Formats: sequence, C-alpha cells, structure tokens
Amino acid sequence: MGILVLLGIVIVIFIIVFMTCIRIVPQTKECIVERLGKYNGTLHAGFNTLAPFIDRVVRVVSTKEQVVDFPPQPVITKDNVTMQIDTVIYFQITDSRQYTYGVERPMSAIENLTATTLRNIIGEMELDETLTSRDIINTKMRTELDVATDPWGIKVNRVELKNILPPEDIRNSMERQMKAEREKREIILKAEADKESVVLRANAVKEQKIREAEGEKEAAILRAEAVKQQKIREAEGEAQAILAVQKANAEAIILLKEAGATSEVLALKGMETFGKVADGKATKIIIPSNYQNLASMITTFAELNEKSTDGTEGNK
Repeated sequence: MGILVLLGIVIVIFIIVFMTCIRIVPQTKECIVERLGKYNGTLHAGFNTLAPFIDRVVRVVSTKEQVVDFPPQPVITKDNVTMQIDTVIYFQITDSRQYTYGVERPMSAIENLTATTLRNIIGEMELDETLTSRDIINTKMRTELDVATDPWGIKVNRVELKNILPPEDIRNSMERQMKAEREKREIILKAEADKESVVLRANAVKEQKIREAEGEKEAAILRAEAVKQQKIREAEGEAQAILAVQKANAEAIILLKEAGATSEVLALKGMETFGKVADGKATKIIIPSNYQNLASMITTFAELNEKSTDGTEGNK
C-alpha cells in the first residue's frame, strides 16, 4: 500500500514536471523566457519546451497590429490659439525582447511621446493651416514616432488626428464664416442660374425668329415658283392657241386654194374678217392695204350681192 502511494506521488510529480516543461504558443503570440532571472530566449508559435524549475515565461507579447486612442491633449498654435487634439496610434510589436526590456510601461511612453511630438508640430503652424493640414501632421507624427519607438521594438504604422477642437469663440466665428460662405455661394449660384435662364430664353427667341424667317423665305420661294409656273403655263396656252389659229388659217387658205376660190370669194372672206375685227370691242381698226378705197370695196360687195340675187331669180 505504501509503495502504491509513493508510486502515485512520483507519477504526479512527473506529470507536473512534464507540464511545466511544455509550452504551446498560439499564433501571433510570442513568449519571453528567463532562466534564473536572465533573458534566455523567445518562444514562437507552436510547440516549445522549457527547462523545469529554472525557466519561466515572464511576458506574452502579441505581434498583431494594435490601436491606441489617446485622450485629447492641449496644444498651442503659432498664432497662440489653444486647441484640444486627440490622436489614434496604429502600431505593431516587431521585437518582443526590446519591447519587454527596452522601456518601462511602453503605452505610457508612447502617449507622452505623441503629446510632445504633436505640440512641436502644431507649434510651427497657424490655426487655419492646422485645420486644413491633417495629412501633413499625420505623416510628420508617424515618421517621428516610428524613429523614436524603434529601439523599443515598436513600429508605428499610422497616426490619425481624431478630433481638433478650437476654443468656443473661434468655433462660433468659424460657424458664422461658414454660414456667410454658404450664403455667398447660394447668391452666386442663383445669379448664375438667372443668367443661364436669360441666355436660354434669348436663344429660344432667336431660334424662333430664325425659323420664322426661314419659313417666310421658303413660303416666298414657293409663291414665286407657283407664279412662275402659272405664267409659264399661261404662255404655253397662249402659244398653243396662236399655233392653233395659225394652223386653222393655213388650213383654210389651203382649202380655198384647192377649191379654186375667185377674187370675189376672197373679198367676201376679207369683209367677214373685217366685220369680226370691227365688232365693237376694238378701239382701233387697221384697214388692210387692199381695202384703202372704201368706195371700191362697197361697190364690189354690191356687185356680189346683185349676182347672188340674179342667180336666185333665174333659178326660180
């Protein structure tokens, strides 16, 4: 029975010793090991062994990027304006040994270093420049902090100014200035809109007048073309009528000639033509040259009439 108890104690001691000799480190973690109070090494992610009773883990360090939000710090600009600025630091531990042994309370050291660096940078800038140069301030702070924290095994990846709070009177003045600027832009935009509206209306009136003028021009051209076509058709009609009359006269002459018409018949035709000419519609009568002796013309007509009468009686 005593042997079993002793064996159980030995097994328990062995298990304890075995457990103290094994250390499993998670990913993104590193462990600082001291042997008899002196730095002995760094345990990285995975399975690691330790010497029992003489090795111990004094610090577990995270190698992930970390974010620290520091409270607002009072800073004074070049033109003597006191502002409250709070910063956000993004950093990463690159050397666990230096981080453990390089500085006491690293976060406090970074906070104080950030405050002094920020005061130095803002002290060289005026208020307006400070409010509009956040990127420049961020870059300068990151560069200076990265250099200062490098011996501590810390790499500063990014620095951001979270808030910049000027004094209340300056904020009120800035708000009034911004309101005035907005009203000014509103007036300018309204004036430009009115100007564009006037220009558009003028262009619309101009386009309307141009279209009306073009319409009147086209209408005048069409009317002139219609009058031209009408006159051409009237002239063609008159020409055709004259040709028809001349053709009829020529055919009549040919028929008379073929029929062997005597001078008396020709004289009678001339009188018919003269009668048509002198039907009262003409104001002037042009007498042909062979009718200049009116008496001879009447005599000829009377003789033709007598011959016609004698012929009629003889037939009876």
